Amino acid sequence: MTDNAQQQPSAPHTELPTQYAPADVEGPLYERWVERGYFEADAKSDKPAYTVVIPPPNVTGSLHLGHAFEHTLIDALTRRKRMQGFETLWQPGMDHAGIATQNVVERELGKEGKSRHDLGREAFVERVWQWKGESGGQISGQMRRLGDGVAWSRERFTMDEGLSQAVQTIFKRLYDDELIYRAERIINWCPRCLTAISDIEVEYQDDDGELVSMTYGEGDDTIVVATTRAETMLGDTAVAVHPDDERYKHLVGKEIRLPLTDRSIPVVADTHVDPEFGTGAVKVTPAHDPNDFEIGQRHNLPSLTVMDEHAVITAHGPFQGLDRLEARSAIVAALRAEGRIVAEKRPYVHSVGHCSRCKTTIEPRLSMQWWVKVGPLAKAAGDAVRDGRVKIHPQEMEKRYFDWVDNLHDWCISRQLWWGHRIPVWYGPNGEVVCVGPDDEAPTGEGWHQDTDVLDTWFSSGLWPFSTLGWPEQTESLAKFYPNSVLVTGYDILFFWVARMMMFGLYAMDGTPPFHTIALHGMVRDQFGKKMSKSFGNAVNPLDWMDKYGSDALRFTLARGANPGVDVPIGEDWVQGSRNFANKIWNATRFALMNGATVDGPLPEPSAMSATDRWILSRLNSVVAEVDALYEDFQFAKLSDALFHFAWDEVFDWYVELSKTTFQAGGPAAEVSKRVLGEVLDVTLKLLHPVVPFVTETLWTTLTGGESIVVADWPSDSGFRDTAAEREIESLQAVVTEVRRFRADQGLQPGQRVPARLELDATPFAAHEAAIRQLLRLQPEGEAFSATATLPVAGATVALDLSGTIDVAAERKRLAKDLAAAQKERQQAEAKLGNEAFLAKAPDNVVDKIRGRLTKADEDITRIQAQLGRLPEA
Repeated sequence: MTDNAQQQPSAPHTELPTQYAPADVEGPLYERWVERGYFEADAKSDKPAYTVVIPPPNVTGSLHLGHAFEHTLIDALTRRKRMQGFETLWQPGMDHAGIATQNVVERELGKEGKSRHDLGREAFVERVWQWKGESGGQISGQMRRLGDGVAWSRERFTMDEGLSQAVQTIFKRLYDDELIYRAERIINWCPRCLTAISDIEVEYQDDDGELVSMTYGEGDDTIVVATTRAETMLGDTAVAVHPDDERYKHLVGKEIRLPLTDRSIPVVADTHVDPEFGTGAVKVTPAHDPNDFEIGQRHNLPSLTVMDEHAVITAHGPFQGLDRLEARSAIVAALRAEGRIVAEKRPYVHSVGHCSRCKTTIEPRLSMQWWVKVGPLAKAAGDAVRDGRVKIHPQEMEKRYFDWVDNLHDWCISRQLWWGHRIPVWYGPNGEVVCVGPDDEAPTGEGWHQDTDVLDTWFSSGLWPFSTLGWPEQTESLAKFYPNSVLVTGYDILFFWVARMMMFGLYAMDGTPPFHTIALHGMVRDQFGKKMSKSFGNAVNPLDWMDKYGSDALRFTLARGANPGVDVPIGEDWVQGSRNFANKIWNATRFALMNGATVDGPLPEPSAMSATDRWILSRLNSVVAEVDALYEDFQFAKLSDALFHFAWDEVFDWYVELSKTTFQAGGPAAEVSKRVLGEVLDVTLKLLHPVVPFVTETLWTTLTGGESIVVADWPSDSGFRDTAAEREIESLQAVVTEVRRFRADQGLQPGQRVPARLELDATPFAAHEAAIRQLLRLQPEGEAFSATATLPVAGATVALDLSGTIDVAAERKRLAKDLAAAQKERQQAEAKLGNEAFLAKAPDNVVDKIRGRLTKADEDITRIQAQLGRLPEA
């Protein structure tokens, strides 16, 4: 805990409104934080650095629940570290999102009846920048709504001049180190976006297709092959079989006729072929299949491209000009007419790759592209985790990381787009190739031209942890804030983004990894655990919930579901519950202020405190220690739950209620409790602040008169513990809880007063009689008092006179009826479970259900008998 006498000035309390209205508070409060520069980071500061980068959202995007979830976690971490005295940088910015942004602007042009080709490259790029200025980046305003404590003055964009220089610099270095090269290989091609996409931008799903088996060759040289892409047969240049397959040894080395063409193709032996799968023979199309390309390389086969970039057939013949799907049907029909179809299976469900941007089925295609040789880079990225320089949290995610980086294929980085970082390579009239760095002059003269492709978006975002700090310049910010302290991101982009940053960070920064810890979280799902999607009808706009319940309510709900690496279910009723929690904090603080709670001066000595005061301070210190440990382990759900139950159950439902009698009595004890209550609220609000910043700021500044909770000191565990006081209050709680349960069982209204005699002298809480009576609505015993029910609990005895509050005879009659029903239920369940014939035929779930009924009946009988035993005789 902290010494409030030194930490903040004393100030008269401002009266709080009767209700908390988030809409009136959040916007102005956030702007005040920004104006005061609380979120800015000073590279010249002597404070230790704490750095987190925002996973840069697409400039085309808007805030969805996944963003809100991730931002809540990062904001909680950085707010706490700022309060702990770190020079904290949460780096904001956006990604230019090559394909997605180009698609958006092309759609806008389409509304005008134009295409990008009508404008030309330069004018189109200018149009994209214009769109970015007018419409892009709406997510920034939504981040403010959520309360993101980012350093807005440092906001970056991956197409900024400085970041573009970083891209050009690292491309040049990789090129000079022969880690970037140009080669013709099979790539994933999107016929809709008209560009190559990387393996991790391909989404696979089970589609209904067809599996067609057909014969190649004639007579004794006939061989059967099967395919789901019959149209590619026009580009076949071989049939492959396993070298040990006795069925085809007589064909290996021979040439057989390729149907529907005037070509013959060889039969080759290759160990890649699985003799147990299908017929054991596969058609080889090197220009349209990655595995076939490898076979073609091993056997020096030609690669025939038979489709253009739109997936339209270009091979000469009757199929030329047909779309790939049209050609598929036409080719199968033509083969059927020749009697070459052996079998057709429809539907044939198989995994098919789709473009993650537009969902078009991708087409493997031989193409000249730029590649990163990832072998040495990926090894360094794996070694950094293996040797402990980088921790992955939760640790079980390490296996997924290693499975990826240890088996990484060379990365295709060129994209056939106009929006993005253009590849800094020039070609000369005589075949010259020149890679140009940011300080180099591009070659000029007749015949020289720059490569038309741009770089994959992940190439520039892979530089994000250091390019945003000024690299390649050796800036003060780079020296201060690199490497990042932690990366908080979803496990779904472990391969997209995290691996890229690891490879580039280690390469560019002389072996220093880009962050110390990778903290992976799960995906947000609906309350039933189903993926959120517009097509499912369960997608939620977080702004709607923030408008309805406040940003704090949404944030607390998200944090309370955030177990490391695990998906997060969320429903509107949970957000409503978090709104109720914010209201509870508000009302409890308002009560404390109205009763004189204060933070002025040091805490009284423990000897001057009541057991109730010592109990809550002991519990408070335990919670501070628990929350600190959970933050260090990224256990957001557990720390949020611990704070919820401490604040609601212990502070508001017990300490505040127990303090009411003390405040009413007045005197020195009341003054001590006012100071203790002020301390408890001060610390509790600070502990809650990183997750629910708006309501805690309003309450804390009102309570303490301090400048802002954003820059207040984070609480520390003073070490104060009082186990005797904790045991004493636990005993008191046991008495109150048991009597409340009894009252409820007897049908008494919560506010109904009952005469009672308390025998507390032999207990450790004799001093709490007034509080117990107030909490339980127990009035003093009168002259006509008659103990009709006696409850011994926790060493105390509570005798109640119910003669004037309930009709004992009617209550006995009601309970006797309930008991008879429970006993009948037990008899029926026992009879079924004792019937061997029934057990032999009944499904397991039915038997389990009956066992559950038996258990419930036993519990009901025990409960009702206890209630009857407590009632006086009628």
